[in-house]
Amino acid sequence: MRYLAIDYGDKRTGLAVCDAAEILASPLEVLGTNSQLTDAIVRVVAEYEVQCIVLGLPLNMDGSEGDRAGAVRAFAKKLGKVTELAIIFHDERLSSFDAQQKMAEMDLSRKGRKKRVDALAAAAILESFLEHKHQGDVTNE
Repeated sequence: MRYLAIDYGDKRTGLAVCDAAEILASPLEVLGTNSQLTDAIVRVVAEYEVQCIVLGLPLNMDGSEGDRAGAVRAFAKKLGKVTELAIIFHDERLSSFDAQQKMAEMDLSRKGRKKRVDALAAAAILESFLEHKHQGDVTNE
């Protein structure tokens, strides 16, 4: 199955997709979080023949949900109105940290890192989701 992972943010939203064998998660692009975001995601879903969406859920370190998680859940409702795909929430704690660690290893300017970090965070979310799925630890909320 081909999954699209979304790292939803206030200003930028990162996207990543996996191959049909669910082995490789690849960062796709970073989109502006604006009124055209859902249309752009629908385009990506069609282009990559996505069958399910994994949406990073920003939990607090104690596992509770805060304001950011509420914003992500509201976005999921909006996205659900324009796509018939299942949307699975996946804990995104430390995904941005993981992405920044990977970016530190690359020879990129600060501006270059800023443009890519959200897509890499989406890929980290997708990698984590796939790992949990293959271990049988995934539940759909």
